[in-house]
Amino acid sequence: MPRDEPQPQPPGRRRTRLYALTDGRTAAAHSVLTMDTTITAAADGEVDGTLPTEWQEILAMCAPPGGRAVAEIAARMHIRLTPMTLLLGELADRGLIHHRPPLAAAETTDVHLLMRIRDSLARI
Repeated sequence: MPRDEPQPQPPGRRRTRLYALTDGRTAAAHSVLTMDTTITAAADGEVDGTLPTEWQEILAMCAPPGGRAVAEIAARMHIRLTPMTLLLGELADRGLIHHRPPLAAAETTDVHLLMRIRDSLARI
């Protein structure tokens, strides 16, 4: 039975081991992030090439004005949620990303706003 061999990484793209990216930490130093926290890169534009590849990918993925949830970033990068929150906590502590908690239910269920959107879409 043939053994599955690992797929080679594309040239110039090297994955860093998770323990190296997190410096062996199991908890974030200052920033507490949940899976539905929205992450946005602090600066729009080119990413510093001296940063680890994973950090560069996160910053590119979360370029302003948009943003992505912690869980989405973890899924897209194929990294478990706990190590991803540690990586994002490190980026936040270094000022490379901004994070905001998810909107409260009251802020996302404005019925009048939803009705105006529905009416506007019906007119199109």
